[in-house]
Amino acid sequence: MPDTTPPAVTDLTFEKALEELESIVQQLEQGKVGLEESINIYERGEALKNHCERLLKEAEGRVERIRFGGNGRPAGTEPLDDDTPF
Repeated sequence: MPDTTPPAVTDLTFEKALEELESIVQQLEQGKVGLEESINIYERGEALKNHCERLLKEAEGRVERIRFGGNGRPAGTEPLDDDTPF
């Protein structure tokens, strides 16, 4: 009998987690699953949402913006969340 256990949420890429989360939302909106299954997939959906949020936060921390010097040319990079004006 094949293993039908879904992969661990933390093993999923952002894209795969989002795809599964969208599928769960569709299932819940259609109301074609029983109460127990709805609870189970809702809990997985919550874990997927948290995973996606964490991955996005990590990505934001790695994104940098380009600083420009007085001559209008790139002068380096700085963290995107730096509060200094462009």
